[in-house]
Amino acid sequence: MSLRYKGSILSSNAATTSNTTAVGIWTLEQQYQAKGQGNWPSPPPPSIPVDYLVVAGGGGGGYDMGAGGGAGGYRTATGFSAIIGASYTVTVGAGGAGATGGGGAGNGNDSSFGTITSTAGGRGGTASALIKNGSNGGSGGGGAGNGLAGTGGTGNTPSTSPSQGNNGGNGGPDGTYRAGGGGGGSSSAGANAPTDNNFGGNGGDGTTSSISGGSVIYAGGGGGGAETTGASGGTGGTGGGGRGAGIAGVSVAGTANRGSGGGGGSGIVIIRYADTYPAAASTTGSPTITVAGGYRVYQWTGSGSITF
Repeated sequence: MSLRYKGSILSSNAATTSNTTAVGIWTLEQQYQAKGQGNWPSPPPPSIPVDYLVVAGGGGGGYDMGAGGGAGGYRTATGFSAIIGASYTVTVGAGGAGATGGGGAGNGNDSSFGTITSTAGGRGGTASALIKNGSNGGSGGGGAGNGLAGTGGTGNTPSTSPSQGNNGGNGGPDGTYRAGGGGGGSSSAGANAPTDNNFGGNGGDGTTSSISGGSVIYAGGGGGGAETTGASGGTGGTGGGGRGAGIAGVSVAGTANRGSGGGGGSGIVIIRYADTYPAAASTTGSPTITVAGGYRVYQWTGSGSITF
């Protein structure tokens, strides 16, 4: 019986191989035999480590002391392995429509980069349409007031780690306190409606990212509406959410391509990688492309694709 190496130890028992592992010391002849039988691991394909930010469209705000819309899901990470030669689909979700006189608001739409999906923001509740509860989503919409005591929607739905968003706030608890709750934001939950007809619950705060090269706040929740005026959207400056409507108003839209709740701000997808790697072989969807600070940055405000 011939001796073979098994895990660097001489043994009469041959080590096993597969298409994913080959532990031990092997002669060239043994490697050729294993490869011929499809039992030898292949080297991983060349790849590029990519940072990404994927923000979904925000939910629409309610009407008639309605609630703020939830922010679109916010997902960001580093070290995504993009395979050289592979194509990745980019989807930028639209914001949900704010409610008008007779109907409810709309949920936002999902955004994605390859297998990474951020979930749409949930719509805020609308009292006159008897849609009192906020919808679940990346961040949940707020609950309606006007005596309905609507419940805020659940954020981070479906669950991701880290969390992609937060819950919406609850609407006024009875007919005396009739304001709507704030929509959830990517950094904090929407506030419950206070015991005050003049103000709804504030929207949850957004999150700052510098992936584009500048510091921008995304995915703020919409503020709830009230009998006379509305609450503020979550922090994020122009990226903060629009508010839910007052008794005679319509919801105020969040800024486009920030994923904010309210009138439903559209989402955005941004990726970047070190400029020591070559430019993408091709793109669709007309992304904005910049090279600065040691990175190649691709920013989509509409759906498209990228081939590395």
